Amino acid sequence: MELWQLEAYAEIRNLISAYNSFGDRGRFDELIGLFAVNAVMDINDGRLYEGTDQIKTIFTGTSDSLSKGDSPSYIQHHTSSTHIEFEGTEKANSKSYFSVFLSHGIDHWGRYEDEFENMNGKWVFVYRRVKTDGWIPDGWAAKRLEGKN
Repeated sequence: MELWQLEAYAEIRNLISAYNSFGDRGRFDELIGLFAVNAVMDINDGRLYEGTDQIKTIFTGTSDSLSKGDSPSYIQHHTSSTHIEFEGTEKANSKSYFSVFLSHGIDHWGRYEDEFENMNGKWVFVYRRVKTDGWIPDGWAAKRLEGKN
């Protein structure tokens, strides 16, 4: 493995981690900064979210649905088994597993499929597919996803 690959691998792993960290803490402006302006996100709800303005609505809508009064509910995303492949020095893709925990415990789980580009020396998401594979009955995801997968 060449030095540029090691550096890119570390940056992309950090990018994936920052996505969950920023999202879980409601730091949506920082989260949106991880995406290319014209990025696409597919969360398996029947539509594609194109561009950062549309992508941001995914997170603000989720935050609203998780809030209880003035204090947000506990949410924690875990990502594992990330496999990154490079398509030259400026493009890469990855596949990862995720699990989401809420105050009642694990709520849902699935896979991320990502495409990245190095833009002006910074790796960013250009495409993210969120595929939810399963959820607990009566959990937050069950109320939103049943019948959509």
